[in-house]
Amino acid sequence: MVIFIGISFLIDGIRYGVEAFRKIKKEKNYKFQILAAIGNISVIAVIIFANRFGTEWIISIAGAWRIFGTAISIYHSEEGKIETSGEDVIKSLGLPDTESVKAAVNKISKEESARYPVDKSWIILFLILLFIIHLGRMGFDKTSLGLLSPAIALFGDIVVALIITFGIITPLRAVFKKVTGPVIRKLWAWVEKVPPDKRKKYGLRNIVNKYLEHRLRLSIRIRNAGYSFKSAFMTAMQTGLPYAAILAAIIPVFGMSWYFDTENWAAGIWDSWAASRTDKWRMAITRSVNELPGTDAFRIYPEGVSGNSDFSFIVVGDPGEGDASQLCLKDQIQIVSEKPDVKFLIISTDIIYPSGEMKDYENKFWLPMKGVYKPVYAIPGNHDWYDALEGFTATFFEPKAAYDAMTARVASDLKISASTPEHINDLIKEAARLRENYRVPTGFQRSPYFQIQTDEFAFITIETGVVRRIDEDQMKWVKEALEAAKGKYTMVLMGHPFYAIGEYQGSLNPDFQAIHQLLRDYKVNLVMGGDTHDLEYYVERNFNDDPENVLYHFVNGGGGAYLSIGAAMKPHDEMPEKEWAHYPATDPLINKIEANNSILKVPAWYWTKNLGGWPFNAEFLSAAFDYNNSPFFQSFFEIRVEPSKGTISFIPYGVNGQLQWKDIETSGNIIPPDKTPESGVEWVYELKAN
Repeated sequence: MVIFIGISFLIDGIRYGVEAFRKIKKEKNYKFQILAAIGNISVIAVIIFANRFGTEWIISIAGAWRIFGTAISIYHSEEGKIETSGEDVIKSLGLPDTESVKAAVNKISKEESARYPVDKSWIILFLILLFIIHLGRMGFDKTSLGLLSPAIALFGDIVVALIITFGIITPLRAVFKKVTGPVIRKLWAWVEKVPPDKRKKYGLRNIVNKYLEHRLRLSIRIRNAGYSFKSAFMTAMQTGLPYAAILAAIIPVFGMSWYFDTENWAAGIWDSWAASRTDKWRMAITRSVNELPGTDAFRIYPEGVSGNSDFSFIVVGDPGEGDASQLCLKDQIQIVSEKPDVKFLIISTDIIYPSGEMKDYENKFWLPMKGVYKPVYAIPGNHDWYDALEGFTATFFEPKAAYDAMTARVASDLKISASTPEHINDLIKEAARLRENYRVPTGFQRSPYFQIQTDEFAFITIETGVVRRIDEDQMKWVKEALEAAKGKYTMVLMGHPFYAIGEYQGSLNPDFQAIHQLLRDYKVNLVMGGDTHDLEYYVERNFNDDPENVLYHFVNGGGGAYLSIGAAMKPHDEMPEKEWAHYPATDPLINKIEANNSILKVPAWYWTKNLGGWPFNAEFLSAAFDYNNSPFFQSFFEIRVEPSKGTISFIPYGVNGQLQWKDIETSGNIIPPDKTPESGVEWVYELKAN
């Protein structure tokens, strides 16, 4: 980063120095350019001096200097006017000051003025059509989200048009203009040797003249764009909007989703909105059901799970795409759920993408889960909060608790909401209708988090919202549940993992790290988290200054969303713990990506594979390589709790059944010595407290 900053200032210093040299030759005022060159070069000296104070100081000083320099540049810049843009273009291009050139400029200026209403009309029509296309693809459910989401996608198209125009096309044209400038000036001189009335109608000079006028028109448009926001916007729409429309059409076809599809940009807006409200909403929701405080608060009692009985359950993480990557697991989830020992199923985090809305539940929850007849519980992920948790609440809460929870949430927002009592009742009725039609048992919860306690096993869920944080009510409840779990094997299911994509995530914010420390202090046995879309395993040892301490971590987010590739791309010696495993393994994943990549994705893949996505990471670019075709690497877990054997087992399944050790990439100390690569993967631990 420091090298990058230094080079940027060096380039600017050289650029201003060259400009000063040119002005000296032309006997023009060059003081500003000399000072600017000295100012930019001096930053390099400041960087060298400030290096001992750390990168933060360098970035701060360089950023302040850049802002100051930009302000000075703006102050000294010449102010242009649209009325004189043609003359400015003639001067900047060094064209001959002849009557024919002036006539061409006047002609173009008049034509541009005349076509402005036409351009304005087709741009407005184009934007309306794009909005309708987004509305049709994203669905309209007569809510504020139903209108705002496609509107945000349309705004994304406008942003893409601006980027294409001023970030790609304009710089390329500037370079091309610079390179071809001498040739253009000679062509103008050659064309003018013959007066317009003496040229052949289809002669070479007229053809060249048409091309030169076209170049002149583009230059005038770009010049005008620098003189007013209105002109800049119109230029961007004229130039970039058709390309943005093409991208809006083809990007889903090429499998570039999330960050690359403007229809998913709305989720980013709802993310920021929900992040600031989640704690308040959650407390309003949980308080509304009037649960008695204590160690049994928000406890659920699945049939067949009590005392010292043996039982199993399934955990599926991040399933809600509603496409082939989710449906590829449908048969295996159904097969495993039919085992007599399996008593319930839990969906953990991001039940519905992109915004948790009820309109998406049929295709992304009920249809994929059809055939599961065991009770289904869930904890929400960040995407489920984007509609204020309404779709989730209507689906997984008891009907009365759902009504009370949504009503309390509206009250917490001072009733500034589109969720009227009629709308809330409609959501609950729709959930009941879908439950009856698909026969998947839901509607047993009274909170977004809950606990299950037996004599020797405690299962506690922690709902970490959008920003990996819990509210004061949930923190109090977690501590009470952990107290009740003392002396038992304790498993915690969380919305976010502490280890993921080959990195420690606990330090992302102090609140999240505090949760981690709390679980360490209570000597929790195992933590499973979703949110990251793959299967990962880490063994954390020797914390709290005790060499006997051990805490196992699973990432279980491979239930249907696009695959995260962070852990797979991480060098083995950079993994956060010495004992680790991840699925999919690196080679099969890379082979699939490279077999499906189009030429458009080659630069992004090179950036990801060889540069780690710097200055971001491989995880950031995962969505660019989302291919909904086989081989699939999605996964879920069956957890067997067997007091009769004194063990608890964690068994991962893929699209073709139980995973084998050869499917998983591991450190050298993970595979049991009595297992072969063809053995089924199974992590087995003693069913006892730490």
